[in-house]
Amino acid sequence: MNYFKLGLCSVTFRKKSAEEVVRIAEKAGIDYIEWGSDVHVKSIEDALRVKALCDTVKISISSYGSYVNCAAYDEEKWINTCKIAKEMGASSVRVWLGKKDSEKTSESEYKVLLENTGRMCDIADRYGLLVCPECHGNTLNNNTDAFLRFKNELRRKNFRTYFQSRYFRMKYDLDRIDRTFDCTENVHISYRDLKREQLFRKKDKNYLDTLLKKFREKKFDGIIMVEFVSGNSEKAFYKDVEKLKGY
Repeated sequence: MNYFKLGLCSVTFRKKSAEEVVRIAEKAGIDYIEWGSDVHVKSIEDALRVKALCDTVKISISSYGSYVNCAAYDEEKWINTCKIAKEMGASSVRVWLGKKDSEKTSESEYKVLLENTGRMCDIADRYGLLVCPECHGNTLNNNTDAFLRFKNELRRKNFRTYFQSRYFRMKYDLDRIDRTFDCTENVHISYRDLKREQLFRKKDKNYLDTLLKKFREKKFDGIIMVEFVSGNSEKAFYKDVEKLKGY
């Protein structure tokens, strides 16, 4: 039996309907879906529809990829986002932690981000939701030290993070896993047609092997989510899932 919980981000197949996304996940033997707000789930009605689709085939909804940016806090919009996530049965909402790398974020911008995120966490807590920033460039979560400083100053128990490789920076990635493991909710992996993100290329196989071995050794209990696949094709997705099941 595969150790890892495996998931699919619906943004992998933006051009396909929700019904098709669920069909693909079921065929691949995926147990979790993270639904994105950009295409598939924009309203409570959408949330109820995808939940019914997932319930029918016994697929859980792990999270809501909201694309809400903590730097531009809109309370009404955030409350609606939490309501949508709650209706779907998601346990967390994925967000963006600002619009700049940590090195380019001024102290005043940092303070605003801290205040906004605190408010967002407090509201999310009312709905029983975690707030999880994507681990990504052009956000404050581009850097482990910056993230840990932010988390420690935020002091909200429902604030966690995603892990996503910085692509070919092995020392950084392994250090990130170690230092943020206790607050890492899910992992995004991808195979894009951009060189920096081709984690499943044959010659880079050892890179992904090393990262997943690290998570296995630490008994990671979150979800390994496929975010993108080569050519955005179903065939590539099935192949990548089979590889992940081998870990």
